[in-house]
Amino acid sequence: MSILDQIIETKKIEIELSKKNNSFSNLEKLPGFSRPTNSLCKNLLNSDFGIIAEHKRKSPSKSVINEKCLINKVIEGYSSAGVSGISILTDQKYFGGSIDDLVISRKNTTLPILRKEFIIDEYQIIEAKAIGADAILLIASCLKKETIKNLSKCAKKLDLEVLVEIHNLNELNNCLMDSVDIIGVNNRNLKTFVVDIQTSKELAKFIPKEFIKISESGISNKKEILELKQCGFNGFLIGENFMKEKNPGKEAFNFINDLKK
Repeated sequence: MSILDQIIETKKIEIELSKKNNSFSNLEKLPGFSRPTNSLCKNLLNSDFGIIAEHKRKSPSKSVINEKCLINKVIEGYSSAGVSGISILTDQKYFGGSIDDLVISRKNTTLPILRKEFIIDEYQIIEAKAIGADAILLIASCLKKETIKNLSKCAKKLDLEVLVEIHNLNELNNCLMDSVDIIGVNNRNLKTFVVDIQTSKELAKFIPKEFIKISESGISNKKEILELKQCGFNGFLIGENFMKEKNPGKEAFNFINDLKK
């Protein structure tokens, strides 16, 4: 069983437990559920570089990245750095995140927040809305086309933007639908964990112009950003490159300033 398969099996158990502890009706009563969302899409299109900065404590591929930084300080730093949006990992077992991380982040920024999670059930989307997310992630490699359609439509009804993550052409073809806003090319092979930004370059030409394009994983310098911009990418999701430093916010600030030179 691959690590992705393991994560999905864990999610199924977690979701059933969450449904018992916190019903749909309870989620809809939370303040975040009626909160107007902020558009990540608009921020990406209105930015020269479209940096989405991620908070990530650990990962299956890298183990511990940074468990010492206080999340409120990281989010404040990212916001001051001039990023276009913030990605919050809410998976606890494999990535060290939590729902509380997103709740705290929401209190510390007005920027759009992407809930980075392995979403397989509408419950997680309603939960994302309730805790203050503006956008959700759907991972094409673990969802059938019909499931992507149903989950993305659910998100749109809640005024959440939808980012679908792909790794190959087949996954791309499964997510070309009106209910998807952003297509993110993940440069990391989820089976081998090998990272290659050539993946983004090769898939870029197949992504229709009506979708916002972002590149994810393995992006660490100005040269890569400029090359990917030439391929038509509107944004870049960067996590480990910032989080591996003692001060992720300062690292993001310096990175963006370097891009402007």
